[in-house]
Amino acid sequence: MNFKTILFIPFLSICLSGFALKTCYPDTSNILSDNSSTKNDLDSYHSCKPYTRWWWFASVIKNEDIKDQLDWLKKNNFGGVEIAFIYPVDRNPKAVRLPWLGQEWQDEVQYAKKYADRIGLGCDFTFGTLWPFGGTFVNDADRTLIWGDPKFKQYLTRSWTMPDTGNVLNHMDKSAFERYASVIGNALAPALKGSKSAIFCDSWEVETKWLWTKGFDSIFQKQFRYDIRPFMDSIYSAKNSGPRYDYMKLVSKMVTDEFYIPFTEKAHQLGAISRVQCSGSPTDLITAYASVDVPETEAMLYEPNFSKIVASAAALSGKNIVSSETFTCLYGWPAKNIRKEQTADLKLVCDALFANGVNQIFWHGMPYNPAGIDTIYFYASVHVGKKGSLTEELPTFNNYMTRVSEKMRQGKTYSDIAVYLPLEDSWIAGEYPKELQLPWSWGAYEMRYEHFNSELAGYHPLWINNDFLSKAVFKNKTLLIHDLSFRMLYVDAKSLDIATLKTLLNIAEQGLPVCLKQSPNQSGYLKSTDFDKLLTKLKTLPNVSSDLHKLSQKPPLVSGENIPAFWCRSDGKSATLFFANPLTEKLKYPVVYGQSLQESSIIRNIILNYKGKSVPVQLKFEPYQSVMLSINEKGEVKFEDIRFTPKIPVQE
Repeated sequence: MNFKTILFIPFLSICLSGFALKTCYPDTSNILSDNSSTKNDLDSYHSCKPYTRWWWFASVIKNEDIKDQLDWLKKNNFGGVEIAFIYPVDRNPKAVRLPWLGQEWQDEVQYAKKYADRIGLGCDFTFGTLWPFGGTFVNDADRTLIWGDPKFKQYLTRSWTMPDTGNVLNHMDKSAFERYASVIGNALAPALKGSKSAIFCDSWEVETKWLWTKGFDSIFQKQFRYDIRPFMDSIYSAKNSGPRYDYMKLVSKMVTDEFYIPFTEKAHQLGAISRVQCSGSPTDLITAYASVDVPETEAMLYEPNFSKIVASAAALSGKNIVSSETFTCLYGWPAKNIRKEQTADLKLVCDALFANGVNQIFWHGMPYNPAGIDTIYFYASVHVGKKGSLTEELPTFNNYMTRVSEKMRQGKTYSDIAVYLPLEDSWIAGEYPKELQLPWSWGAYEMRYEHFNSELAGYHPLWINNDFLSKAVFKNKTLLIHDLSFRMLYVDAKSLDIATLKTLLNIAEQGLPVCLKQSPNQSGYLKSTDFDKLLTKLKTLPNVSSDLHKLSQKPPLVSGENIPAFWCRSDGKSATLFFANPLTEKLKYPVVYGQSLQESSIIRNIILNYKGKSVPVQLKFEPYQSVMLSINEKGEVKFEDIRFTPKIPVQE
């Protein structure tokens, strides 16, 4: 939730110090070809039931209150909780609380896990207090740094320890993370026994502009053969697009190799799995998301289309579960209509997420309330509690999300066409135009607004990056990546790294059709004289064209006009498709109160093209309903019963 940065991070000054980073990085090839965890490791999510984030305000936590709330969640068809440790109620600095990470705190955390196990609920844990990672025990040598201000200090405020503040962790230094993780890991270790839990990392909340670490300049010089320092003061100006790309390329690798990969390694050492939101991080998002066990997206601070990047990374790296922090700041920021939320609006959001690859919902979320009380709430959530507006419909709504999630985990994600995610363009762009910026989002590197071109609508494409393309195998006229196969690569980018261009040429020379929509420029500051020659060679190949229909050898999975957003899973013999209600097409942040109101059915006529069969199908979206169907190799179509009818929403 990137809005937290602007609220919770005052800046004070201290003297710069830090440890030098290693110049050698771990081999990341394993994250691109193997699961980070086995299926059994993810058994905590096997029920497909929604979880909820459970806000533990800094207070005196008691067994009877834990038991009361967990029993209520079980009764209302939740699958588990993620305990998030935050500031005191009303941000009262004098609030009495259990000492952070102390024995009493550990005892209550362990009791919550044991009782959840006893009643069949999962239990995950945020790996720290508030966001991002940091704390009073993070020393100055391990704090995050920026270029040009040796006294810069980003505080972790309004955490469990407020009013005491602490340093935000340097996310570009593995040694700093390991020292942090040893403290948090030791405190959580007793609670990580029993059933498999996940440790959770929220979206990026570290100051990103001019992000730096000790030794960055020397590592940069070695990799790019020039000095980045003269460009750093104006690295975000239009004239420095080349150095900016190179700078972002190294930042991305460091954040992934020094933070996200070690985070998953630490989870496994603790007997847990990692669940991570890489959203907002200055990284190659596909590679970063591929490095964790359970990639997580969020909505509505990120609109549902962003989830396709997350789901693509999961499919490419063989991860079956794609989770989502869901319903955050649903009606806007500052948060509106808390305790007045409408289930029909929520259903519209989660249906949009299902159509973008999500198959595990995390409610955002439930505040810790003593037994018999439901007056405490969290300022940025829909309210999960005994007396909220959603309470009456929770059991049946959760059942609905469970049924869809279960179906959307069967088989594997289906796709025929891989689409190159224009990473170079986003890093070169620098800042978003003012009209696209949010109070918590300024940089195009976040890739919030990436959409597939409209001509790809029926093909069910997946995003891909050079890391996966360069390790793919071309066989039997298809590109094989993990258990996915693509019959075409689609590239629509203004700029390409020369390494990416070489990969495209290699793939095309082997025979894969490549749809190259425009003639890209070379990214980076120091240009290679080979780029134009390689590009010319690529464009002259007979299987390279800007015309999609010229290259396509068979019709798309779904044909028709105004195709609704959909996601498809296939076991090789049949395919299951979830079509989101067309009203989801108008979803943008924030959701309008009562936006889900639908007074009549919506009809869309399509043709399903599967296993050589073309079958006309009418999709009838009755009020508040989406459509799920399956088609087998004989062309037989079966509609699944996923009906859930919420209360008719009221519009403001």
